[in-house]
Amino acid sequence: MTRSQNHPTADQDACPSRDHSRRDLLRAAAAGVIGGLAAGAARADAPPLPEAGARFTASTVTDLARALAAQPFVPPREDDLPEVLTGLNREQYAAIRSVPDRAIWASDGLGFTIEPLHRGSIFRTRVALALVEDGQVRPLPYDPERFAGPNLPGFTDDPGHSGFRVRARFGEDALSDFAVFQGASFFRLVAAGGEFGATARALTLRPADARGEEFPQFRAAWFERPAPGGPLVIHLLVDSASAAAALRMSLQPGQDSVAEVTGTVFARAALDHVGLGGMTTRYLFGPHDRRGADDARAAVHASDGLRIRTGRDEAIWRPVRNPETLQVSAFLDENPKGFGLVQRTRDYAAFQDDRTHWERCPSLWLEPQGAWGRGAVTLVEIPSDAEVNENVLAYWRPEAAVAAGGQLALSYRQTWCWVLPERPPLAAVTGTRSGRGAGERRRFLVDFTGDILFEGAELQTVLIAGPGTIASRALYRYPERRTVRVAFELDPGGEGVSELRLALKRAGRPITETWLYRWTP
Repeated sequence: MTRSQNHPTADQDACPSRDHSRRDLLRAAAAGVIGGLAAGAARADAPPLPEAGARFTASTVTDLARALAAQPFVPPREDDLPEVLTGLNREQYAAIRSVPDRAIWASDGLGFTIEPLHRGSIFRTRVALALVEDGQVRPLPYDPERFAGPNLPGFTDDPGHSGFRVRARFGEDALSDFAVFQGASFFRLVAAGGEFGATARALTLRPADARGEEFPQFRAAWFERPAPGGPLVIHLLVDSASAAAALRMSLQPGQDSVAEVTGTVFARAALDHVGLGGMTTRYLFGPHDRRGADDARAAVHASDGLRIRTGRDEAIWRPVRNPETLQVSAFLDENPKGFGLVQRTRDYAAFQDDRTHWERCPSLWLEPQGAWGRGAVTLVEIPSDAEVNENVLAYWRPEAAVAAGGQLALSYRQTWCWVLPERPPLAAVTGTRSGRGAGERRRFLVDFTGDILFEGAELQTVLIAGPGTIASRALYRYPERRTVRVAFELDPGGEGVSELRLALKRAGRPITETWLYRWTP
């Protein structure tokens, strides 16, 4: 990850002889985009796209984002949406269905189809869509024949699209849901045989910040026609009051579904709180945190912890919570190797939910490509009383700010998976339980599982609390399950928060993940 000012593109460096005409072409295209966005304040039918037949290159969207960021921000218009669509509730909006036979590439046998999503309900921002064919742009206008449902009267004006769904073939199977891009800059993929779980964010600005969070929006998407066997390449234009961004995503479905992401963020204003690789998930309650859970089910969550692989090669496991008050945790690091929101619980019996099969939600793991420098993996936990709320957010926050007019390049791989692609030879945290202890104490049971626990000399327990003290501890071995349980009680000493840290070592070397936990009443 790098930051630079006025950095030329590789194409400009390599081809100075044609740079002048190329710049003129891109200025004209960018002017059309900026004009379309500005006109959006008066017109609803001005998508931020180059015209049909315009040449599309690897740097087209980057140049558009750079030009867009140099202009004053124009909020996307939402008042052009008919009341019959804005008044839809969740169930009514969900009744608007895509017609499979009318999907993009439906009859082409490419292994992918694109289904534009209708504007309506809470999805009011217009997202312009286009294909890239033979190096040229082919816009995808609204087509009423692509949609079916009881809430779709005839429209005299184009109501537009709010995003898109991608269906893909997993192996030899029929096409099925693979990816959804809709709402702000949110997107999510699904792994083979699973349900949708954690949601990714293309760009995160000022989350849990006293100044208020800023939600960048997808404004346009271009789809390259995939070759047989994929991947599907999508170019995205993102816009917000403080920044514009250009992203290129290469998507590949499979047992592990992968998004390779590269792009550039251009700062309209100084950016001192940027979130890269942002991801959100749902956590209502679980074995260690049943606050307010009068529920017949055993647990309700799409992820049960944050996993970090630090630049120093430490493996960290932090169970997530549904706290009483907003909690923000920062895990300082330099050049992290990966982080993600992980669902380790895979047994139906652990949830007992017959409608939402939480055990089928894949984990989301992010691996930076290149050196990301200094910063912090940041975890935000928000109180929630409903399972539909994505109340847990994780992202990388670079230490250095981006000056107004500057830019930030990014590159990473995201994997929606059943087993993390990196598996160090350490015992993993497989269980966290918490309950009332003696007096004012809090009792914890933490399970580690792995063959390494039963190979060699005696184990040393490294357990730290601050503030507060550890009142008692015990270690229980279960060879038949290849599990060691550490049981202890925390005496918070009247404090309102305590940071806990636990790991097992042998001969001074860690043989387990490091378990971290923030206790609050």
